[in-house]
Amino acid sequence: MHAASAIALVLTRALGQVCTVTARRQLRWIAWGTGVGAAPFALAYALPYALGVRPSVPMELSVVPLSIIPLAYASAIVRYRLMDIEVIVKRTLVYTAALSAIVAMYVVLLQLVEGTFVRGANNPWVLALLATLVAVLLAPPVKTFVQNVLDRAFYRDRYDYRRALLGFARDLNSDLDLNRLAERLVSRVVETLLVDRMALLLEDEVTPHYGSMWASGFGDSHPPALPKRSAIGGRLVDGHNVTLDDPTAVGRFAVEEIEFWRDAGLYYFVPCVATEGTIAVLAVGRKDTGEPLSSEDTGLLAAVAGQIATALENARLYRQLHLKAIEVDRMRAFNENILESLDNGLLVLDLNDRVVRWNRALEQLYGVPRTIASGCSLDDVFDPAFVEAVRAARRDTPAGARLSRVPLVARGDRASEVLVVNAAVVPLREEGQEIATAGTIIIVEDVTASVQLEEQLRLSEKMASIGLLAAGVAHEVNTPLTGISSFTQMLLEGADPQDPRTRLLEKIERQTFRAAKIVNGLLTLSRPASSDRSTFDINAVITDVLGLLEHQFETHRIRVRRELSDTPVMVLGLEHKLQQVFLNLFLNARDAMPKGGWLSIATRTEGGRIIAEVSDTGLGIPSEYLARIYDPFFTTKAIGQGTGLGLSITYGIVREHEGSIECDSGIGQGTRFILSFPAVAFERSSLAGQGMPGRVAGPGQGLL
Repeated sequence: MHAASAIALVLTRALGQVCTVTARRQLRWIAWGTGVGAAPFALAYALPYALGVRPSVPMELSVVPLSIIPLAYASAIVRYRLMDIEVIVKRTLVYTAALSAIVAMYVVLLQLVEGTFVRGANNPWVLALLATLVAVLLAPPVKTFVQNVLDRAFYRDRYDYRRALLGFARDLNSDLDLNRLAERLVSRVVETLLVDRMALLLEDEVTPHYGSMWASGFGDSHPPALPKRSAIGGRLVDGHNVTLDDPTAVGRFAVEEIEFWRDAGLYYFVPCVATEGTIAVLAVGRKDTGEPLSSEDTGLLAAVAGQIATALENARLYRQLHLKAIEVDRMRAFNENILESLDNGLLVLDLNDRVVRWNRALEQLYGVPRTIASGCSLDDVFDPAFVEAVRAARRDTPAGARLSRVPLVARGDRASEVLVVNAAVVPLREEGQEIATAGTIIIVEDVTASVQLEEQLRLSEKMASIGLLAAGVAHEVNTPLTGISSFTQMLLEGADPQDPRTRLLEKIERQTFRAAKIVNGLLTLSRPASSDRSTFDINAVITDVLGLLEHQFETHRIRVRRELSDTPVMVLGLEHKLQQVFLNLFLNARDAMPKGGWLSIATRTEGGRIIAEVSDTGLGIPSEYLARIYDPFFTTKAIGQGTGLGLSITYGIVREHEGSIECDSGIGQGTRFILSFPAVAFERSSLAGQGMPGRVAGPGQGLL
């Protein structure tokens, strides 16, 4: 007894003095092994013997537990390496309690059977066999019950956490978010095992190492990456656990590598092995108290790692699929942006000639929204002429064809507007196919403006040719007019004023001078422009142009109202260009009154500027077109009836003369143009050479 007390005192003192965790665990193991092995002998034999009790067979059997001491030492050295004393003790208690319970059950069953069913039976071995079978059948549930009771007593509040961890690992397969899965896993393991730090190291798909996916307990720093080519990494790749608290680790791994991970606070590495190998590693530190993990803890991690591997593999595959889906969506959006950014309309038909694609440009061009066009047949969307042209192109040129200047009647917002388009008809092929296996692509280009521009240019060339022809005709006509005028004036010199034929000669003279004036007007318009500016009267310019168009106004039943200033309104500029301005305005007024009407011209001086107003009672200009009437080649007239250059030229000439032009118009209200020019001081001497109205010149004068 004194020796036992001395041993207990020495062990207790040693436990208080050792510094390292391993040494403390070893001493605790020795203490537990010694206590468990010596306690039955001390209580059942040594103590009664000291009290004078004579040794009996049961007392002598109490020596048997002493064998636990060397057996526990041997088991710890070989299997547990002196680090799992709590686990060994717990298992010893489990098996001892379970065995005792089974033996007790066996004895009780044997007594019950003998006393109840077969009292006085001649075959006692049958009774023993029956009791043994029942005991064997009840042994597993009894052992499980005892195991659970001791686990709950041993782990206390951590017992439910440990059981929940296994269920949690199975539930992880339902979480496909890799980051959330890693965070939940690390948090749950830290809470269950009460470790100071942990990291989930995931296999890098590019470089050969395991990088940190989520970590706990490292503060602001991050756990280091674990190279696959290192000794520890290679063992994990092979699917083996690594425990740096194991004394044999020093002989298996380099000291530098072991110290590196110990400095990082990581001592246990459990591989998560999937079908493709180790895809992740659970790197765990020690408990919060600084004690190493038990083999039961590492076994729990190993059991969880299998479930985690499956969950991580599913999550990683899902992430890869998600990234691919994002890439596909990005490419689809990129292609969609390309199609929507095209200036030309794009139409895609399936094999049944139904619309499957209709871009924004075609919406604006044709006037039909894609929501209406999608799914419709080609015949339902376009007019028969365009449909027939497309089908003829596909039939005649299966490899693709281009249709030029095809008429197309717009719909929707642009209903009844006739467009001129170029269309490219291309078969939609799948990869590796030479014929259309998916449908047809039609690209529509609106060339209406280009066609109108070409037509206007042709008209402009035609008008220029007509101007040259008019100049030539004017010269040719001027010669006979000069002769008629001269002979008529010669006859009038000797004629009797009372003779009726004299009045006829005077009419002939007036008509020849009128014809000469018209010819001179044509010559003035067709002559090359002069760059010499001079001072002239706008009233005279207006009168000359009206005289040139007098016959046209009478033919179109247009009456002219003149409200010209009583005094000359003088401007400085090029007279022939201002003639062009008023000629364009008068011609536009004529075209705006196809059924006749009034043309009003007024001039006045206002605030140091010359104001000229030209108004008509015609059809008027729509308000949405007023901002564009001065644009080159813009016209509201039908193709072939206007060039779109008149008002553009007029605006340029007015600005050249430092003037301004304004337009006021409305549908059915007519149109009024207001022109303003800087005024020039009036001098009568400046009119000397301008041919002011007076008596007609003599024969041959003023005709060329």
